[in-house]
Amino acid sequence: MAKEKTRIQNQIKTLRFHQGEMTQQDLADQIGVTRQTVNAIEGGKYSPSLEVAFRIAQVFGKPLDEVFQYVVVTK
Repeated sequence: MAKEKTRIQNQIKTLRFHQGEMTQQDLADQIGVTRQTVNAIEGGKYSPSLEVAFRIAQVFGKPLDEVFQYVVVTK
């Protein structure tokens, strides 16, 4: 039987690129976290709090579900 695992994927890197090649530090400064936190979220190593997720979406002017996707991965 296949084992299901969930993860949160995001489009932050792509959105930063389209926002004039915004750096992780620029985004971190705008949402009130460290660059390391942005890096961990962007790399899928850390799931942001709901508040931080909304702040990120607001910076890019996108709905939350265009920035973050909850996916089920079967193994």
